[in-house]
Amino acid sequence: MPETDPQTSTAAHAAVSAVKSQDSDVHLKPVYTLCHSRAQGSYSVTLAPTLGAEWTPYQHCGPARRLIQFPPPPTKGAISVTTEDLECLDSGEFLNDVIIDFYLKYLLVQKAPQASVDRSHVFSSFFYKQLTRRDNANEDSTSTPAQVRRHQRVRTWTRHVDIFDKDFLFVPVNQEAHWYLVVICFPGLEEPHYVKRDGRDTVQGDGGEGLCESEGEIHGENRSNSDEDKGKMCQYLQVEWQTKRGGHRDFSGDHMVGSHCTVPLQDNSSDCGLYLLQYAESFLQDPVVDFELPLRLERWFPRQQVRGKREEIRDLILHLYRFQQGSLGHESLEDRTDHGNVIQNDPSIQSQGVNLDSS
Repeated sequence: MPETDPQTSTAAHAAVSAVKSQDSDVHLKPVYTLCHSRAQGSYSVTLAPTLGAEWTPYQHCGPARRLIQFPPPPTKGAISVTTEDLECLDSGEFLNDVIIDFYLKYLLVQKAPQASVDRSHVFSSFFYKQLTRRDNANEDSTSTPAQVRRHQRVRTWTRHVDIFDKDFLFVPVNQEAHWYLVVICFPGLEEPHYVKRDGRDTVQGDGGEGLCESEGEIHGENRSNSDEDKGKMCQYLQVEWQTKRGGHRDFSGDHMVGSHCTVPLQDNSSDCGLYLLQYAESFLQDPVVDFELPLRLERWFPRQQVRGKREEIRDLILHLYRFQQGSLGHESLEDRTDHGNVIQNDPSIQSQGVNLDSS
């Protein structure tokens, strides 16, 4: 932050306008800049059309404070997002577990088609970390098998859901500062279901539209989990089956085929979390229907779609912040558009504006 002795000056773009072009796209352009100037014993706020060289963008420097809870109260299981979490959406920063969990929750609550939501269960980013951590001193490592000890650490995480009733399980994983996504398909399918598709027999999930080659599959991004990590997930499913359904069922590699998907990949070292979120979003929006291996999804989505994801998530959080703070008054959410750092009422462009559904 530059100083003009003894004055400190910062600036933040405080408003933008939406211009509707002939092809119905919305373009954003700055209207003014809000300039904060602090000197000894005084503080001033001014508006300026342009910035001088002595001004720098404002950055929050105080202690982290909570911005939003999502879903908002009184819904249980809300995720709190703070100003510190928001900073990891800056360019070049790694996404933290809060942003990962928030956006995955948002997909399920607001954005994904209900048909996909009903067929899916998304685990918290802490699930795999808790499942695979080292034993504590109070855990019995002599008489209790390792897979049972691991399951006991997370047994309450599925107390309100039978994951074997779902077609797709999403498991976000962070290992060695790298995010990747594991998708377990048709974990409850005990016998293959064959259907005709494109003149050939393929295996279909029970009653669903997705296809798989066997009773279930585990898919991940290219730099994915090792065989040991995959084995721990399979062992978890086996113990969970015994707990929920009773009896024994084999989830080993002979019965659950694993595959590393060919998918769009990041071109830097910091966007792995964004790609994880885009994998989940693309899958939920349009679930894979052909699981013939190897699964090739190179054209699943354009890379440019991921490049705008940081700003998309940031704008969403700020929008929810203003909404939860009551800045929307008593007007309906659908009548407003959210751009950058202001909310403006403009019915003429509400269909193109960013709203709570981000659609």
